Amino acid sequence: MATETTTANPELLAEQVSSLLIQPLEEQSIMLNSGVKIYDSASPLRIPKLVSSSDPSWVGEGEEIPEADVEFDEVKLMPTDRKSIKTLIRFTNELARQSVVGLDATLKARLVNDVARKLDTALLGGDGAAKSVTGMINQAGVQEGVLDASDPDSLLDALAMAHAAEVQPNRWFISGADFFTLRKLKDADGHYLIVSDLTAGATYSLFGIPVTVTNKLPEGKAVLANMGEVAVVRDTNADVKILDQTFATTDEQAIRVVTRYDLGLLHPEGVIVLTAAV
Repeated sequence: MATETTTANPELLAEQVSSLLIQPLEEQSIMLNSGVKIYDSASPLRIPKLVSSSDPSWVGEGEEIPEADVEFDEVKLMPTDRKSIKTLIRFTNELARQSVVGLDATLKARLVNDVARKLDTALLGGDGAAKSVTGMINQAGVQEGVLDASDPDSLLDALAMAHAAEVQPNRWFISGADFFTLRKLKDADGHYLIVSDLTAGATYSLFGIPVTVTNKLPEGKAVLANMGEVAVVRDTNADVKILDQTFATTDEQAIRVVTRYDLGLLHPEGVIVLTAAV
């Protein structure tokens, strides 16, 4: 009877390793799990959008109907020179054989945590330097407001900005420090000001809108957004491989992970970025 080996079954190995990255990353990443539109594309992606629409007129019987002008634009994502997130974990074959804890589980946790942390930091606050991702708070055209964690009215001002732009926001992103400063606010009788709207089971909400509390935003920065207006492009050619020959001279193996994302806003006015006054 022939012995089953990784060489004889590369499709099984690739499938098992791939599931370590793609599925858990979607579950743990706060951005990918926040309702953004995800497009799979390894090449540049152009998303057409209508910038302005027509203004219909009141027209009487037999009168000429005026022509309307509309303006089109497009959101360009995933340029060919967009850099990837890459990591490589190298381990000896002795470690693989002798590890008390399953090595695959250990590497899975390492890959998921490292990549999700790097990705969320980029998608939220990336500066776009060196051909990396420009994060949501640094996108052009977003609305800007003032955050005062000692005054819930600053959040209501952000909601007013959203509704003035006819945006229906569905997500807050707030740093832990600012969120719990808001959470501690009390009235003259010692009752928490926003306790009735703040919690719902194990989740949080502010003024009825779900909150993601994250350390990926610095203190003094918050975001209110309609996440349906946020487009994330995921490279479908993400590469996860077991390198069992590259380090053969030292009797080692490695797992190499390469993944590539980009972010853009379909309607920038759908994102309100709040910054604390200096």
